[in-house]
Amino acid sequence: MDNKLPVSGKIYYSIGEVAEMFGVNASLIRFWEKEFDIIRPHRNKKGNRMFTQKDVDNFHLIYHLIKERGFTLKGAREKLRQNPGDLQKDLEIIKTLNKLRDFLLGVKSSL
Repeated sequence: MDNKLPVSGKIYYSIGEVAEMFGVNASLIRFWEKEFDIIRPHRNKKGNRMFTQKDVDNFHLIYHLIKERGFTLKGAREKLRQNPGDLQKDLEIIKTLNKLRDFLLGVKSSL
């Protein structure tokens, strides 16, 4: 994942945009939607999935557990069910550290 989640004023993101944010296929996004009940996209008149920022944040939690920490689907579901507040705090710390790393790498490259 490139850790460059957009900070735009968009209300809804398409499945392609969400997949691109995480560097995965749209099929994985659809699969995780079925596997995790915290993901509930809206649908437009055509039936296309439209994800909110909260859905994107939940995908980020799922991505972190499965892809970065190596949890199984069952383990990730249990972890999300047991203590979602702790996971959110951990994720915020990781985001802050990634921003700091990017800043420091930028400073290093300008030297």
